[in-house]
Amino acid sequence: MSFVSHVECTVCGARHDAKRLLTVCERCGQMLAVCYDLARVAKAVTREALRSRPPGMYRFRELTPLDDGEEPVTLGEGGTPLLALPRLAAHLGLGRLWAKDEGQNPTGSFKARGLGMTITRSRTLGARGFVIPSAGNAGGAAAVYGARCGRPVAVVVPRATPAGAIAEALIAGAHVFTLEGSIATCGRIVAKVAPRVGWFDLSTLKEPYRLEGKKTMGLELAEQLGWRMPDVLLYPTGGGTGLVGIPKGYEELRTMGWVTGPLPRFVAVQAEGCAPVVKAFHEGAETTAAWENPAATEAPGLRVPSPFAGRQMLKILRDTRGDAVAVSEKEIVDAQHLVARLEGIWTVPEAAALVATLVRLKERGAITREAETVMVFTGAGIKYAPPALPAPTDLTGGDDEIVERVIRALRV
Repeated sequence: MSFVSHVECTVCGARHDAKRLLTVCERCGQMLAVCYDLARVAKAVTREALRSRPPGMYRFRELTPLDDGEEPVTLGEGGTPLLALPRLAAHLGLGRLWAKDEGQNPTGSFKARGLGMTITRSRTLGARGFVIPSAGNAGGAAAVYGARCGRPVAVVVPRATPAGAIAEALIAGAHVFTLEGSIATCGRIVAKVAPRVGWFDLSTLKEPYRLEGKKTMGLELAEQLGWRMPDVLLYPTGGGTGLVGIPKGYEELRTMGWVTGPLPRFVAVQAEGCAPVVKAFHEGAETTAAWENPAATEAPGLRVPSPFAGRQMLKILRDTRGDAVAVSEKEIVDAQHLVARLEGIWTVPEAAALVATLVRLKERGAITREAETVMVFTGAGIKYAPPALPAPTDLTGGDDEIVERVIRALRV
């Protein structure tokens, strides 16, 4: 059964018909969100009943916008592991530290959740094709899920987009266009192209369904932690869909009585060369202002100068007594090496920025050893160009000579 009651504007509260293909609020132009009859959901399913369901984000079907009998466009996304990080925690002087490893999704990033959900729902509501601006992973995921359901996709990305993300979109048959500028530049082009070709604009949070896919990270986290919420949650913040979606999922579970207590302290993490959320947070602004001349970064997913949901993200940070931190490129690279060396996880630079932020927070006493902390590792580092690494030791000569050289190198 479908448990959607309506779609609502997150600012003015105007209600919208959930059976229509929607973009932004028709009254004020702000972000829309799907609302559910949570009392009915609580009667229809229990936490215990979930145990018998297969893994993946659609095991929470009652809290998704799917219609009765609607088959999702899926590759098995969701169900990613929550990994304990004991060696990193000991290195930083922290206690319970976890990483939600979204790099184990089908497309190698958390974008699989949101794009799978919005393409599913938009197709059902009549979308004939899709156009998306992207810094990389979202475009690749859109192309993959478009191919999965037989809908054409056009992707517009900055020229500096990682080659792996472009390849993912191309091999899935998408039309891929590169241009000079940031994702904001790409978004302006997409906004003009989509209505002229009659395809649906999948820009971040300018339709209500990508949020519902990203929300499932919060639902899974609650279950994986034994139906509790962590004390602190760090999130790499570009467009911010997950930063808005995870607390939405927690609030729904709290209303249903499945979790109790306060929401985690959310910490938004950005790169110093493009940090509109961090700037607005510390200036006490109501919403974000466009970041002029965003710098190139090792973490292209953080290079979003004009996030559409700036107002909503700032409210979450303040309501949860959270924080917003910008880290340098050197800190990002060093942190990526650190978490790989200590925990064996090659994560994306965007997620490595969270590790760099943990160092900052610990140094200034903003996080305690007793706090239970979760970081959302948003993708697999293998999708990006390899970071600068030492050269491997080349071996020549006979077997005995080579053996002695290896032993000498391994002696400590």
